[in-house]
Amino acid sequence: MAATEPQAKARAKVSVRALIALALVALAVYGIDQVAKFLIVSTMTEGQAVGIFGTILQFHFVKNSGAAFSIASGSTWVFSIAASAVTVFIIGFARRIRSVGWAVLFGMLLGGTTGNLTDRLFREPGFGVGHVVDFIQVAGFPAIFNVADSFIVASMGLFVILTVRGVGLDGRRAHKRPTDSDAGDGQGVPVEVPADGK
Repeated sequence: MAATEPQAKARAKVSVRALIALALVALAVYGIDQVAKFLIVSTMTEGQAVGIFGTILQFHFVKNSGAAFSIASGSTWVFSIAASAVTVFIIGFARRIRSVGWAVLFGMLLGGTTGNLTDRLFREPGFGVGHVVDFIQVAGFPAIFNVADSFIVASMGLFVILTVRGVGLDGRRAHKRPTDSDAGDGQGVPVEVPADGK
């Protein structure tokens, strides 16, 4: 049976390039995070600190029962549910993304979220309440974090950049283009053009 017109339009809106970018970024972030945690757990004891650049950057192995940066320790099950919801949302929402920039953002968020969620599901003391492995300590920063946390924060930074630049999920960017009636005051009306300016 032939697809209806609305179905055909919906399929046309799916960007394979964006989906691939999201998946590759998410897999890369997840892989780097899990490998780093495996190496820390395998080579260090809990509480041990190793200087990388003196006291400026250290690997300090701790286990975190809270959210990113050790926030709200003791509420692991709450963050397990929240991380699961975020993961499901991103996977379901991914087909609407046509911008590679937004795909990278959601890929970093998905990879970081699932990286920490894996710890909460499968590490001690039990399923859903496992403690997250944290090990990156930067001088002057009040909390110890991990690779997944870093990418989650980086995704928020990219969110700000894309929002300020006016790049939409569809890959188009809003610009002001002057009209004849606005020629005297220099104002323009907002129009959407592709993010590459064409």
